[in-house]
Amino acid sequence: MGVRARQPDLRTVRTLSRMEDAIGAVQQEITVELADTPELVREAHRLRYQVYCLERGYKLEGDGLEIDEYDVRARHVVLCHRQSGEVVGTVRLVLSSAENPGHSFPLQHVSHFPLEEHLPIGRTAEVSRFALPKHRQGLSMASASIMRLGLVQGLVRISQELGLTHWCAVMEPSLLRLLQRTAIHFEPLGPPVDYHGIRQPCYAAIDPILARMARECPDVWSFVTGSGLWWPGPRELAAA
Repeated sequence: MGVRARQPDLRTVRTLSRMEDAIGAVQQEITVELADTPELVREAHRLRYQVYCLERGYKLEGDGLEIDEYDVRARHVVLCHRQSGEVVGTVRLVLSSAENPGHSFPLQHVSHFPLEEHLPIGRTAEVSRFALPKHRQGLSMASASIMRLGLVQGLVRISQELGLTHWCAVMEPSLLRLLQRTAIHFEPLGPPVDYHGIRQPCYAAIDPILARMARECPDVWSFVTGSGLWWPGPRELAAA
């Protein structure tokens, strides 16, 4: 007798169904925009002020905009609510400095880990200012629960455009856990640091992280890569 293929259990089926529904809700309610105009970049700075200054109280200066010295070397992603046009999420990629690679990223100023010994600095960017407001009016619960995937999609698109191979970050452990639930796995870079609370320096090699995502959560992979439009799938990676 042949071996009967193992059927997924009911909990797995329900989880996959909920994820598919949530991704569908995100696609219906939100657009992912690469902020390539001064107006969109300004809206990213405005939302960062709301999240980091007003909600979290990190710093109160800025006159309604949260801007720092790394923004001159950053590319920004924004999530826009389709119905209202309001910016409801943002993240940036801080690019490396050719003139001073040892001081390229915010991570290098909060962690003593020798980043340049472990990552190709010129093809690495730091995921930074991952900002989603507490109150997400006008969005369904399903869409609001995984808005972060829209930001990851923007990171993938910019990385493909620029030929990046690695991301680094300093993230809250709670955000790392949320990302892991959707098959987005960062690796630690040294010990946690105290930076507005406990944060974990970490990194991801983009090819392996997306290949693992395709295996573990293909619906998420399809959404964040445009079904391979912005990044190849595992078969293409294996042939490369």
